[in-house]
Amino acid sequence: MLDFTWKVFSETGNIDTYLLFKELEKERQDRPGTLDDELATMDSPVS
Repeated sequence: MLDFTWKVFSETGNIDTYLLFKELEKERQDRPGTLDDELATMDSPVS
């Protein structure tokens, strides 16, 4: 989602799209785990 939002902003220069990008980026940083972390955990063997 971040990549798409950034691409739209870079092509249009729309400030609202940039603000949406920054909001999504902040929410992603605020979450303790990301999807990549969850997928890595799922792929790990059970001990």
